[in-house]
Amino acid sequence: MHIHIAEDLNDLSRKYAYWLIEHIRYTLQKKFSLPAEKQIYTWALSGGSTPQHLFQLLSKSPFKDQIPWEKLHIFWGDERLVPFHDSRNNGKMAYDLLLQHVPVISSQVHYIPTEMKPEEAAQAYEKILHRYFDEQGFSFDLVMLGMGTNGHTLSLFPHTEVIHEKEKWVKAVFVDELSMYRITLTPVIVNRASCATFLVSGKDKADMLKKVLQGPYQPDAYPAQIIRLTNNELHWFVDRDAASELTLSE
Repeated sequence: MHIHIAEDLNDLSRKYAYWLIEHIRYTLQKKFSLPAEKQIYTWALSGGSTPQHLFQLLSKSPFKDQIPWEKLHIFWGDERLVPFHDSRNNGKMAYDLLLQHVPVISSQVHYIPTEMKPEEAAQAYEKILHRYFDEQGFSFDLVMLGMGTNGHTLSLFPHTEVIHEKEKWVKAVFVDELSMYRITLTPVIVNRASCATFLVSGKDKADMLKKVLQGPYQPDAYPAQIIRLTNNELHWFVDRDAASELTLSE
């Protein structure tokens, strides 16, 4: 596990943007000898407020010009079961702030379907993922994650069964506290990613970040702890406010 500490949200977004560009470059270099259709970079985006500034940075020069957008395939980690044009839709947020401003075409962007029944939406998205990932080996090149003040990530909320899902890659979950269905990737597929990153910002996350990173392993209480990649390539990008409760070695 790697922890990257930034001064504030703006610095956090810039640090992540530079890191992302290098990770894309490194990953595509490793795939250079593969067939052309395999020379792609698969990236699952997160929702929430923290990545919004990052998306805006990536949509403009100089960052926009350093990314080989034609090689990217975009996915999502979770989605609220609301129509695409609803302001709460993660895909719409990413489209507004990033995707409409960069040269990607529709076949590269894999939105989670939301205008069908919850279980049907989960099944449909899992079917899409199976076109790109096998049952063994790595899944995504990068999964970008966030963390809520209650320790949730994706739509893995405290004390819910989906935290310990062992088979399905995608599940429909009803979140009682929000009174709505959400579609989420499960740890089954996320923990097989080549790399995953958390972006965490704000003083209100400090206590939970301390519990998740330096407390006992209790994923039912702190679901972000369930993200444990098989190759351990997990990065936490946090600002100083969020990191203020951590015990860090000099």
